[in-house]
Amino acid sequence: MRGTRRLALAGCGIAAGLLVAAPIASADTQAPAPAPVTLSPQEVQQMCTAWVPKLHKQAQNLTNRINGGPEVSGSVANLKARANDARTKGHTAQADRLQKRADKRQSRIGELTNATKQLDAFTAAHCQAPK
Repeated sequence: MRGTRRLALAGCGIAAGLLVAAPIASADTQAPAPAPVTLSPQEVQQMCTAWVPKLHKQAQNLTNRINGGPEVSGSVANLKARANDARTKGHTAQADRLQKRADKRQSRIGELTNATKQLDAFTAAHCQAPK
């Protein structure tokens, strides 16, 4: 019994010492600032021909899906219709979850618009046809 108690106290003492020392050690280390990304002309060309059109298409598809009607699975209208259906059946918790998902999904339109603007800015700055 004595050995177990001593071992437990020693373990607690070590754990307490580590907890006290951990914030001190982590305070000394700071993450370095991120380095700027540089791309070669070939990498920029690849982004312009492959990635930018693909990302534009994905953003447009997501926008179309979010703005779709009640028959479009995953659209805001579909989620709201499902929430109303659940509410009429007395499933208020499920209806509340669906309504929250619809509200969050509607807020994604602003993020998609911002992403499209950033893609357009990248295209204007870097994807001009060679002269």
